[in-house]
Amino acid sequence: MERALIRPVILRLSVATLLLSPLPAAAKEIIVHMKNQGAEGAMVFEPSFVKAAPGDKIRFLPTNPSHNAETMANMLPTGATPMKGAMNKEVTMTVTKPGLYGIKCMPHYSMGMVALVQVGKVTPADIAAAKAVKLPPFAAKRMTAALAKVK
Repeated sequence: MERALIRPVILRLSVATLLLSPLPAAAKEIIVHMKNQGAEGAMVFEPSFVKAAPGDKIRFLPTNPSHNAETMANMLPTGATPMKGAMNKEVTMTVTKPGLYGIKCMPHYSMGMVALVQVGKVTPADIAAAKAVKLPPFAAKRMTAALAKVK
């Protein structure tokens, strides 16, 4: 008779423990538009700075034609997979490694069309390395503004 009473109690406690346990955060999808004109001027990614967590997906949408999105080889966390989208095509990048991901639109790179994705926590060394990357003047100006948002 005692076993019959104990089993339901154990079952209820097990269910309660599962329900009260924190669930892992679901990966989120972040949309970045590729635009001819935006709040920051001509040839921009909006937003130009994104904060993400490992596992999140960043979708780059060509709001206007003649754009692509690709990672910068010299501004990519060690072990991260490079990404290169085709012209006028949507591309999705799943970020897996913490660090800073530099993004550019190849046709408009010299016009300053760059973005920065911060994944997780970054170190002062990550920021220093990103600041040391040589970029065209307009791209450097916009990347400097994006790097100022890194926390």
